[in-house]
Amino acid sequence: MSKNNTGIENSGNRNSGNLNSGDRNSGNRNSGNRNSGNLNSGDRNSGNWNSGDCNSGDWNSGNLNSGNRNSGNLNSGNRNSGDCNSGDRNSGDLNSGDRNSGDRNSGDCNSGDWNSGAFNRDCPKMRLFEKELDMTVQEFYSTHDLYMDLPLSVWIDKSYMTKEEKSENNSWETTGGFLRTLDYKDAHRKWWADNPADHDRFLELPEFDWTIFTEITGIEKDTVVQPKTIEIGGKTYEVSDDLTKALKDLKEL
Repeated sequence: MSKNNTGIENSGNRNSGNLNSGDRNSGNRNSGNRNSGNLNSGDRNSGNWNSGDCNSGDWNSGNLNSGNRNSGNLNSGNRNSGDCNSGDRNSGDLNSGDRNSGDRNSGDCNSGDWNSGAFNRDCPKMRLFEKELDMTVQEFYSTHDLYMDLPLSVWIDKSYMTKEEKSENNSWETTGGFLRTLDYKDAHRKWWADNPADHDRFLELPEFDWTIFTEITGIEKDTVVQPKTIEIGGKTYEVSDDLTKALKDLKEL
């Protein structure tokens, strides 16, 4: 026997919506559970007519889709049987273009991978620093990592705030500073300064070109940080900035 329903004609339990055979639905006519949408046989959908779970879109048999009519998962686009597509009608995965059976395409109608054009069956050559390499995009990314965890903002202490920043941020006296939003190039420069161990990942890229790199990222050649070293017992060791500061404070006995 159904119980604890505030809605009407529910055979399920704890429904605030109406005509639900499932449980804990705030929407209507759901056979699934915990749906705020309507007519879902799946669970936890805010969209409608879903047989999959956790969809905010409609008519999905897959899961976690914000788009519509997807049988795949995690799609923001529509009518995808693949996963993680922002484009439409893809059977492949991670496509921003449409009608791709391959993966990671920004173009349309490709059965190959990593294409920005259309109707391609292969994977294109990688272009780096305006030159074409003798390797495909897929081959390049299997051996190289271009990821930078760019900071979106940085904490600025009140003693380093400008007059304009203080006038625009009324809470700086209470908080002792504020979060400064970094633009695209400032974020790159900040990441570069904070991660000297990652420099070689970029400096050793095929066809590396400082002029192009600087124009795009704002990182300049003279900002390459040379590691600090210390010699102990005839051997040279790389040391961090914190250790360098601590060593300066040592007193001779």
